[in-house]
Amino acid sequence: MWQEQAALQSPVDFRASPVSNPVFRFATVQGQNFRWFLKRNCSVTPAQLGRLYGSLCIVSLGIGTFFWYRGAVLVLPFAGIELAAVGAAFLTYARHASDGETISLEGRQLVVELESAGHLQRAEFDRDWVRVEPSVSDRSLVELSARGRRVNVGRYLRPELRPVLAQEIRMALRGAQSA
Repeated sequence: MWQEQAALQSPVDFRASPVSNPVFRFATVQGQNFRWFLKRNCSVTPAQLGRLYGSLCIVSLGIGTFFWYRGAVLVLPFAGIELAAVGAAFLTYARHASDGETISLEGRQLVVELESAGHLQRAEFDRDWVRVEPSVSDRSLVELSARGRRVNVGRYLRPELRPVLAQEIRMALRGAQSA
C-alpha cells in the first residue's frame, strides 16, 4: 500500500514515458545513440490555422458584402483591412510553428540542428571536446561549446528544466566517452 502511494506521488511516471531509458527525461536512447527533440509547443497546426482563417474570411467578407448592399460601403474595406492584419499575424505564427532543436549524439559526433522560420542551422562537435554549461545562470539557455564554436539550446524548454537538459547531455557525453 505504501509503495503504491509513493509511486503515485512521483513527479514523473517513467512507465508512461516514450523514452526507452528512464534515466533520461528528454532524450530518446537507442543503444549508444542519444537524440533530443525540443519543439515549440503549438496548440494549432498551420493547416488548422489556414482552415480557421478561411472560415473567418468567408464570414467577415459575407457580412461586409451584406452591409455594402445595404449602403454601408465602408464596412467591406475595413473588413478587408482587418483580414489582412489577422492574416499577417497568422502567417507569422505558422512560419514559426515548426521551429525546434534537435541534438543528437551518434558515435564521435554531437550534432545540433536549430530550425527557425524554415531556416536550418547545423553545428557539429567532436564529443571529446564538448563543454556543456548554462550561459549566464541556472535558468539561462544551455551553451554547448568546443574549439571556439558555441551553440545555445533549450529555448523551447521552461527555464527550470534547462539544467535537467544540461545534465542529460553531460551524462550522455560521459557514457559515450567511456564506451
